[in-house]
Amino acid sequence: MLMPLLALAALPACAQAPSGPLSPKPGAEVQQPPKNAIKVQVALVTTPVTVRDARGEMVHNLEAQHFQVTDNGVAQKIAHFDLGGDPLSLVILIETSSRIEPLAPEMRKTGILFTQTVMGPTGEAAVVVFNDAVDKLQDFTTSADLIENTITQLKLGTSGSKLYDAMAVGVEMLSSRPQATAEKPGRRRVLLILSEAIDDGSEKKLGEVLRQAQLANVTIYSVGLSTTRAELQAKPKPPQRPNLPVGTLPSPPGTPPPTPTSEENRYGNIDLMAAAVWAVQHIHDQVKANALEVAAAATGGAHLATFKDRSVEKAIDEIGGELHSQYTVSYTPTGPDAPGYHEIKVSVIRNDAKNLKVRARPGYYLAPPEE
Repeated sequence: MLMPLLALAALPACAQAPSGPLSPKPGAEVQQPPKNAIKVQVALVTTPVTVRDARGEMVHNLEAQHFQVTDNGVAQKIAHFDLGGDPLSLVILIETSSRIEPLAPEMRKTGILFTQTVMGPTGEAAVVVFNDAVDKLQDFTTSADLIENTITQLKLGTSGSKLYDAMAVGVEMLSSRPQATAEKPGRRRVLLILSEAIDDGSEKKLGEVLRQAQLANVTIYSVGLSTTRAELQAKPKPPQRPNLPVGTLPSPPGTPPPTPTSEENRYGNIDLMAAAVWAVQHIHDQVKANALEVAAAATGGAHLATFKDRSVEKAIDEIGGELHSQYTVSYTPTGPDAPGYHEIKVSVIRNDAKNLKVRARPGYYLAPPEE
């Protein structure tokens, strides 16, 4: 977890860095830390880095020297580097509202996927569920049997969905796991959410949760449960008065009924990285984009919607495959440490770099002393 700044109050007013991220211009050399800059001791910043080739396949043959990392435009020295080997601390966060009842049998079969595909032999996991309330069903354990039995016995509750409050609980739980240091990698902290992108009644705001997740080096992955898909899978019911789920957008008269494709396209034009940065900077404001997609983008994870031919099980399997095939890069920030948003940029330095797609977390927010 990023520790609070230790010497912020001692910084002279004239030494403050510009408020916005400093991105290196194409072809220009990356900024180096000023020789006389005041160094502030901060814990390691860790980012997952996923690299895919032009065909979308994971790239596994990169070394630390192939990566360049900048923090607000200042080049950083990589302190820890790993490919899929650091043990996982995983919080499995599952929506158990009555709305997802048709999907419940499929979800109860996912326990073995979490233990075998995601946790792996060295991982640990906890299970948290939410509807109108948030409940910790299983604390961190390395026992595959406990995790599988907990998920097999999932019970549905009310129609509420306190998604953000549940995410806050998951981030807090992960914050207690062993931290990385320059000498010891610790555990990769992963929050894996199975839920609709709907929040109803949470006290927490999404931006507030994501700010804490970034500071705690938590990566968020999500499997988007579709109310539309659940309704299509459900057994036919007698005609009744329409009762839209909480968070469903009302449709004008004459609008065709929603389909998985139309629901997916609702968020197709959102700049997720920009939305993620905005959410973390404006923690008390409402986020209008798909909350799960924004959460994943803000932390370097991924959101997989269960539309079309992707089932819940297939989505979990894809996430497990990525987690054990991605790079972990850590550094201790150097250079100006002004409050505000710090932009992280990770790039690959290799002859074929232009054909590679790199995904990492966009940054983190350091709050001013008065916040």
